[in-house]
Amino acid sequence: MFEHQIQLRVRYSETDQMGYVYYGNYAQYFEVARVESLRSLGITYKELEEEGILLPVLDFSIKYFKPAFYDDLLSIKVMIPVLPATRIIFEYETSNQSEEIINKATTTLVFIKKQSGKPCIAPDDVISRMNKYYAP
Repeated sequence: MFEHQIQLRVRYSETDQMGYVYYGNYAQYFEVARVESLRSLGITYKELEEEGILLPVLDFSIKYFKPAFYDDLLSIKVMIPVLPATRIIFEYETSNQSEEIINKATTTLVFIKKQSGKPCIAPDDVISRMNKYYAP
């Protein structure tokens, strides 16, 4: 299974009146984590789009355990539990600087051909770069 981790520091503008990170910001955090995890494999959204492949989000779910606060240093572990086909699943685990898990989430994205708007199989380059993480 592929895993990658990034760190983000919570900015003041990302908090709500209670001082918590506003729940909607986690979707953006996960997008950053997702993009950087693919980049670590040598895969960029920009190159996929230039090749006519889009990756819209099909599904997003999250479970919150604890809040995050302004200036917290968050670690987001990204896991891709199965080799992609027409869909790619990302699992996330967010921890604070005390290493407490504050949430877990999942997103499912679909490989879409830009020209037709129809689902397609993940490009061969994506599969070849990820294959070694799923060897039997």
